[in-house]
Amino acid sequence: MRRLARAVPYGPDARHRLDVYGPKKPGKGALPVVVFFYGGSWSEGSRSHYGFAAHALAALGYVVAVPDYRLVPDAEYPAFMRDCARAVEWVSHNIAAHGGDWTRLVLAGHSAGAYNAATLALDPQWLPAATRATLAGVIGLSGPYDFYPFDSPISQRVFGQATDGAGTQPINHVDAAAPPMLLVAGGRDELVLPRNSERLGAAVQAAGQRATLRLYPRLGHAGTLLALSLPLRWLAPVRRDCRAFLGEVTRPARPDAPLRALDPSGAGRP
Repeated sequence: MRRLARAVPYGPDARHRLDVYGPKKPGKGALPVVVFFYGGSWSEGSRSHYGFAAHALAALGYVVAVPDYRLVPDAEYPAFMRDCARAVEWVSHNIAAHGGDWTRLVLAGHSAGAYNAATLALDPQWLPAATRATLAGVIGLSGPYDFYPFDSPISQRVFGQATDGAGTQPINHVDAAAPPMLLVAGGRDELVLPRNSERLGAAVQAAGQRATLRLYPRLGHAGTLLALSLPLRWLAPVRRDCRAFLGEVTRPARPDAPLRALDPSGAGRP
């Protein structure tokens, strides 16, 4: 893995910075792109702490961008979503200079970052239609997608001032335009219950689109992310899940390709 660019500004705020990673041997031609959003309850986090996630994905043959975004208390919903959208737009317009193919774009994230990725992909208010048309898929690790009404201190603090609470939920924006999704959850996750991934996956499939659910009974909330790191890949084959999904959605689609069924057990994995 190589860090191709560091602290690149994508907007005017000090938190509007991103790093770009790529494989050691990029090969010929432009590579598909992954934008990874980290979690932290929308109140903590730094891109510098997630190089391991970028490494895991870039080594599979992708250009990976990891942006910072404004956090609570400096920014509540919808400000951080505007930041994330701005970061994706920067990638869409500039990633070719770093060897990335902007027409094959996947949004990914863990926890709050998975919410950010799913919201950008599903709610059309955030990204221009031309950018949404380039979204090949979404990878969500332990993401909250269906948590309204706001009944926890975190959700009340971050989303309590939203004028349309239900409208903040990714699940309420699922339609036939939804991109394919890989939703990974841990059975021991008590912070973001696995039902978030189960319900979003079911909604995406009900809309006629592809959703793959991986539920690992022994993983907790952080485990789905930590399993990407080299020392902890024995926890669960999350990286293998990502490799299979990315390989499927970033290659030219076959018109006759069947929809992938939800598979909570993880059985039948390529």
